[in-house]
Amino acid sequence: MTVNSGSPGWYLRRLTRMGPREVGGRVGDAVRRRRWRSAPPDCPAVTGARFTAVLPAGAVAAVPPDAAKRLIAEADRLMDGHVEYFGVARADLADPDWWGDPKTGRRAPWGYAFDVPYRNEDAVGDIKQIWELSRHQYLTVLAAAYAITGDERYAERVAKHLRLWWAANPPLRGVHWISGIELGIRLLSWVWIRRLLDGWPGAATLFEGNPVARNQIWHHQRWLAAFPSRGSSANNHVIAETAGQFAAACAFGWFPASARWRADALRSLERQLRANTFVSGLNRELATEYHGLVLELGLAAVAEADAAGVPVPASVRLVLLRMTDALAAIVDSRLRPPRQGDADDGHGLVVDGAGTDRWASLLATGDAVFGRLAWWPTVTGTDVRTPLLAALIQPYAKSGTAPAVSRPASRPAHFADAGMTILRGPEEIWCRCDGGPHGFLSIAAHAHADALSVEVRHDGVDVLADPGTFCYHGQPEWRRYFRSTLGHNTLQLDGGDQSVSGGPFLWTRHARSRVLAADTSGDGVARWSAEHDGYQGSVHRRRVELTAARGELRVVDEVRSQHSPRRAARLVFHLGPAITADLVGNRAVLTWTRDGEDRSAVLDLPAELSWRAHRGESDPPLGWYSPGFGRKEPTTALVGTGFADASGARNPPQRWSAPASPTTPRGWRSSPPYSGSAARGARGDQQEAALGVGGGTAGAGPAGDDRL
Repeated sequence: MTVNSGSPGWYLRRLTRMGPREVGGRVGDAVRRRRWRSAPPDCPAVTGARFTAVLPAGAVAAVPPDAAKRLIAEADRLMDGHVEYFGVARADLADPDWWGDPKTGRRAPWGYAFDVPYRNEDAVGDIKQIWELSRHQYLTVLAAAYAITGDERYAERVAKHLRLWWAANPPLRGVHWISGIELGIRLLSWVWIRRLLDGWPGAATLFEGNPVARNQIWHHQRWLAAFPSRGSSANNHVIAETAGQFAAACAFGWFPASARWRADALRSLERQLRANTFVSGLNRELATEYHGLVLELGLAAVAEADAAGVPVPASVRLVLLRMTDALAAIVDSRLRPPRQGDADDGHGLVVDGAGTDRWASLLATGDAVFGRLAWWPTVTGTDVRTPLLAALIQPYAKSGTAPAVSRPASRPAHFADAGMTILRGPEEIWCRCDGGPHGFLSIAAHAHADALSVEVRHDGVDVLADPGTFCYHGQPEWRRYFRSTLGHNTLQLDGGDQSVSGGPFLWTRHARSRVLAADTSGDGVARWSAEHDGYQGSVHRRRVELTAARGELRVVDEVRSQHSPRRAARLVFHLGPAITADLVGNRAVLTWTRDGEDRSAVLDLPAELSWRAHRGESDPPLGWYSPGFGRKEPTTALVGTGFADASGARNPPQRWSAPASPTTPRGWRSSPPYSGSAARGARGDQQEAALGVGGGTAGAGPAGDDRL
């Protein structure tokens, strides 16, 4: 079924996911939008405006030289007019078109902001391409380059572009006044631009001495106070809105309403950070990049509070502490977190050059603010943002309002509230098992239909990969694929998804998952099992075991049906883009290179299923990997087709299991990459697979083993 956001059917489906309070709030928003159609009010008169939220002495000098070098190289590319957003290279940044989409060549129409059909790519273009430039995060990079070098070329370019943008985008006119997350992030960028330009003689004239700038800042805050994301939309968007509003009300507190905006935003930020975060510290959207975005926004908001001397509830710092510990717990040996759920390359604050590791930067900031624990992974990279934030944020133990908190004594592996379990083995084997909720709130906007999926890496290389996201608007067939059950390492029945989609950011029925067992205690075998009810009339159950001594990962799937149907089944293993697969029958030989070394493994696949390798297919899509938003590349998907038969016949167990002999120059030990078995019985079909990655020789598990 084709579903488009913005169609009458979509609006009806969307309405069914709202509660009465949210409906009432949205009715009020609609009335307010009609009232605001008339000429917007003037910004109140301001006298004596000053900017005092400057960086402490020595903050810029603390930036590591290699991080500064990357930043300056990035700034020089921007000065030359070059930038890339979501896979599209632009060369027009010296004189940008604020409403143009370089991907489609379309321009967003002019007019009252709330009349712009921003979800319609035919009318507007790719809205992400248009909005990204106007987050002004490229200007924070240029401003940071000025702060480090003192070269006024960077400051003058920033000033020129801000003046051009303010003139071209008056309040409530055009595409940049539609979405609260855009206004919130833009305000945060302006705060940091002003801070980083503080040594430039023209900084005060550009901001507090400029009535156009004051008018823009005031209208941004007025907008955010009037149109908060609410109800089923109160996800990462509301965090960006409140963080930007709070930052501006602290740093630009020049207006009669500033104190009220600041207090309201802080209350909302505290409430929404708690609502968006599990007690374990993982983000409730279960989309890892949004964990990073929310953590960046929260740290930036606390920095503004401490710079302005505004007390922050202890719960805010506590949530950020738990988020940081959770991030440290889930990353692999190369500091890569899971590729779970949607990812759109969104950042809260950008002051670094290309090549800076986002996750290493967040962990470095966490170390500076909260202190690292003994089990945290080592961070060797450097960044610009950490010393700047650390110069503003009071260390957790010295904040005065920080409650005593018991932090994990050892590295957590199972996050019960989020349903995420990380299994780790020798030679940096890393496996994420997903038995958690289907996203956050009633629409689960950024969830994928990935219940019970696994993601497996060896020394940071994707072996079994989560394919990613690729796109949001404008390409519905690709949006459907990348968030579908077929697009993940799990079991599909009858060609459908486990959860039912109602549109690009809407799920109308959610598969319910529950973890049955998770034992990561380190007795030599780590175990996890879970089940979900997403297939009507059937329950899919999966068990995963990682045997450290053999480096073997075993996956067992079982389908239990109430009414004994014979259901078409597809078992899918998506390989990472670095993996080459040679499939012959039910055996696939995998090869790849890591740090100049050739590595290999063998997958023995269920002989009872018919196996095919799919790569880079477009009609329909299959065999793709998205390394970042707007980008995709062919990769191999191994798909086994057959039937799940719960007819009640008692057939003897059927095993697919064979030893594998993967080898690498360094002698990594492993077992068969994938082997499996199926056992049909009165209650359902059971399938088993085992994975070993690396080198050496090992056999499959014991013959006849069909335990759950």
